[in-house]
Amino acid sequence: MLIVDTSVWVEVLRDAEKRRVLEAAVGGSDIVLTRFTQLELLQGSRDEHEWRLLAEHLDGQVYVEMTPRTWPEAARMYFDLRRSGKTVRSPIDCCIAQLAIEHDGELLHCDRDFEVIATLRSLKQRRLNM
Repeated sequence: MLIVDTSVWVEVLRDAEKRRVLEAAVGGSDIVLTRFTQLELLQGSRDEHEWRLLAEHLDGQVYVEMTPRTWPEAARMYFDLRRSGKTVRSPIDCCIAQLAIEHDGELLHCDRDFEVIATLRSLKQRRLNM
């Protein structure tokens, strides 16, 4: 299972040429999203038309879901990183990383925060250079 982060989707939506880079990276893997990706993509819509198209597309995707355990584990991750002197810019990235860990998925991203998280947790992650 491959969890594709918002940072990748933003690049693909900005530049259709980058879709080929994503397709090559994905290969035949099953792609899933997090609800955080849904949130971040929709909040970035430029207008009502784009919102409707994107919302309709996202409604048809497969998502990994949070559990009651996910929240405190993500908070602990952020806490442990901060105490070790490592900075993660967004607690949402800790939530996404925790989802990947819990669901034993690989996280495909364009965000340095996940590389920082992987120094402290067993996060399977791959940076996609676009």
